[in-house]
Amino acid sequence: MSDDHTTSNLMPDRLTQALDELGARWGWFVALGIVLLVLSIIAFVHVLAATLVSVIFIGVLMLIGGIGQLIHAWRVKQLAGFLFWTASGLLYAAAGIIALVNPITGAAMLTLLLGATLIAVGALRLWIWFNNRGQRGWQWLALSGVITLATGILVAVLWPGNSIWLLGLILAIDLLFQGWSALLLGLALRQRR
Repeated sequence: MSDDHTTSNLMPDRLTQALDELGARWGWFVALGIVLLVLSIIAFVHVLAATLVSVIFIGVLMLIGGIGQLIHAWRVKQLAGFLFWTASGLLYAAAGIIALVNPITGAAMLTLLLGATLIAVGALRLWIWFNNRGQRGWQWLALSGVITLATGILVAVLWPGNSIWLLGLILAIDLLFQGWSALLLGLALRQRR
C-alpha cells in the first residue's frame, strides 16, 4: 500500500514538472497558434485553392498507399489474399491518380464520401441511442446522431455543387480551431509562470 501511496504522490509532482517544462515554451504555442490562425484566414479567403490542395495531398497519399499495397501483394503472392491486396492496391492507386490528374473530380468524390460517412455515423449513433434510450444522459447521443445525420444529408443533397468549396471550408475551420487552441494554451501557460 505504501508503494501505491508513493506513486499517487508522484503523479502531481510529474504533472507539475511537465507543466513547468511546457510553460517555459509558451511562446512556441502562441507562435504556432498565430501561424495556424493566419493559415485559416488564407484558407477562408481561398476556399477553392484550399480544397484543391487538400485533394492533391490526399491523392498523393492514396497513390503512395496503393503502391505500397501492390508491393505487399506481390511479395506475398503465394497467400490467399493476393488478389484482394492487388485489387485494393490498384483501386487505391487509381483513386490517387484521379485526384492528382483531376482534383475537381477528386473533390467531388471525397465530398460524396464525406456525406455518406456522416449519414452512416449519424444513423449508427441513433441506432445505439435507440437500443439504450432508457439510460440516463443518452439523449445527448441522440442529439449528436441527429445533427451528424442531418449534416450528412445536407452534404449529399447539395452534392456536387458543394464539392469545390466544402473540403476547403472544413480545412479552414479546423485551422481556425487549432490556432485558437494553441494560442490560448500558450497564453495560459504564460500566466502559469
